Amino acid sequence: MNLEQVQELDSKYYMNTFGKRTPICFTEGKGICLKDTEGREYKDFFAGIAVNCLGYGHPRLVRELQEQVAMLTHISNVFYNENQARLAELLVTNSCLDRVFFANTGAEANEGAIKLVKKYFVEQGRPEKREIITLKNSFHGRTLATVAATGQEKYQKPYQPLLEKFVHVEVNNCEELKAAVNNNTAAIMVEFIQGESGVLPLQEEFVKTIQNICKEKEVLLVADEVQTGIGRTGKLFAYEWYGVEPDIVTLAKGLGGGVPIGAFLAKEKVAAAFVPGDHGTTFGGNPLATRAGLVVLDELLNNGVLTHADEMGVYFKKELEKLKDTNSGIELVRGKGLMLGVVFQEEIAPEIGAKLREKGYIAGVVGKKVLRLVPPLIITTEEIDGFVQALTTVLGK
Repeated sequence: MNLEQVQELDSKYYMNTFGKRTPICFTEGKGICLKDTEGREYKDFFAGIAVNCLGYGHPRLVRELQEQVAMLTHISNVFYNENQARLAELLVTNSCLDRVFFANTGAEANEGAIKLVKKYFVEQGRPEKREIITLKNSFHGRTLATVAATGQEKYQKPYQPLLEKFVHVEVNNCEELKAAVNNNTAAIMVEFIQGESGVLPLQEEFVKTIQNICKEKEVLLVADEVQTGIGRTGKLFAYEWYGVEPDIVTLAKGLGGGVPIGAFLAKEKVAAAFVPGDHGTTFGGNPLATRAGLVVLDELLNNGVLTHADEMGVYFKKELEKLKDTNSGIELVRGKGLMLGVVFQEEIAPEIGAKLREKGYIAGVVGKKVLRLVPPLIITTEEIDGFVQALTTVLGK
């Protein structure tokens, strides 16, 4: 089918939740390159919103998924699952957590984490501790509970009244955070780098304040690492940059390298609040998704991808900062690893994104002033140089 035929079907049969999409339909990919229905090639610096961490057509991932499809794609969680057990072990032994539950999406992972927080304090005999503090401009998902957690009114307004009690405080505002804590506060839930609001990192002082509050007030720290986890920031988890140990961590996106999978991990004392029947899933942790997760983690931890991502992140940021120094249109470059934001002085991000597409580059656009760059972790210096040159040319025009 050509693009017009796909657009016609989409407009006739698909619910209009995405509005007018970017008029491109991709058909295949290799490395960081994508090809559309018209045969045009693009270099992808968006990776399906930080999902395709090994790029497209990764030989080992393709081979092992083909093998798994031929063997077994789904079984009930009533039975044991070797891939699931091995992936759980791999996540625990490479994190500060003790137990894992597998879901299908980041929203499901966050929903499960919220549920676990509430159950933990019920088991402690303190059911009144049910308020969760999150940050303004955060994004935690699109279920009713995770929409309530999300600190953006535009996502919440259609669904009022919301089911959960969430208190939203300003990012990096220590005093507002302290003032928001009370005897009913159960958890503080944060992204260490906010993705949807324009790649905004938390300041170290703010994270230290969170850590102290959690320790002193019997409050759980929930790290939403749906986007920042699995090597995106140059470490396996973003919490490692801050020297903290969350009580719960949520994952998705990069964990499956393009295959849908989510997970939440918890410390033993917190995880023990869930007993048989408290939580469950039909598809979560199926043999296919967990096989993908095993490949991704092995590539990161044992085949150099994590180290490479860290090195490429440092290189990419340095090159973008060089461009900023010579171009007054860029206000700042922020982020960590291969999760970077280019903030413009003027509201030109949508125009810049469109011009980059004309040159064969895909970049994320946040609002009107920020480009979000989250390329596959396998990206090379040559590919980074090509993007920076394209951005230089576009800005020059």
